Amino acid sequence: MEPIEPARPRPRGIYLLPNLFTTGGLFGGFFAIIAAAQGKFEVACIAIFIAAILDGIDGRVARMTNTQTEFGVQYDSLADLVSFGMAPALVMYHWALSSMKLDGAIFGKVGWLVAFLYAACAALRLARFNSQVGQVDKRWFIGLASPAAAGLMASFVWTCDDLGFSGTELRYPAAVVAVIAGLLMVSRVRYNSFKGSGHGARAERVPFTAIVVAVAILIALWIDPPRVLLAATALYALSGPAMWFRRRKVVSETA
Repeated sequence: MEPIEPARPRPRGIYLLPNLFTTGGLFGGFFAIIAAAQGKFEVACIAIFIAAILDGIDGRVARMTNTQTEFGVQYDSLADLVSFGMAPALVMYHWALSSMKLDGAIFGKVGWLVAFLYAACAALRLARFNSQVGQVDKRWFIGLASPAAAGLMASFVWTCDDLGFSGTELRYPAAVVAVIAGLLMVSRVRYNSFKGSGHGARAERVPFTAIVVAVAILIALWIDPPRVLLAATALYALSGPAMWFRRRKVVSETA
């Protein structure tokens, strides 16, 4: 009987496929920054949403192909900081916040500080997420996820630009949206992750109704992408505080 060879340790290399999707998302965020600087805001917003789609694919590809690595986790976080932190902040800044200087030098500083606040909150959100992996219930996100916050920022700019509004006209509403999106990311408010419950394969299961809703959203997106995306991201951003108030009300009534 031949001796059984011990299993060889898995090489600690860089897997091409999942990191290729991550690089695509990083490119989307970088392209959005360049497009916004050139005044091409619709293109910039679309690039952010493409980055979000690729961000959702890379992790699933890594799990399906069993190619998860620590390098991939860290690379994904750095790419997310560019695509969902820096890119939305600079798109909003070039579109609206930079025009706050028309109201005086102090307001001009407030404009870029608001953009920085959003970017800093995205960095803090990602750092907290990485430090809590494996410690929190996968059914929930603690704080608004950075892709969702970026989607709210991008869809707001895209919709307003599509309706013919200039960023100069909406500079203060834009500042409010940026501040709220940033603070929701670092809040302790819980958001549904739509990952089902349990561990392993079960964690990927979602209710059947979620599939029906997804199909309806895809149909609506084909009809009017910017407005549908704005409605979806705004409702999701509001769902966390709404559930928090509902839980507080239930607790106070039962106390």
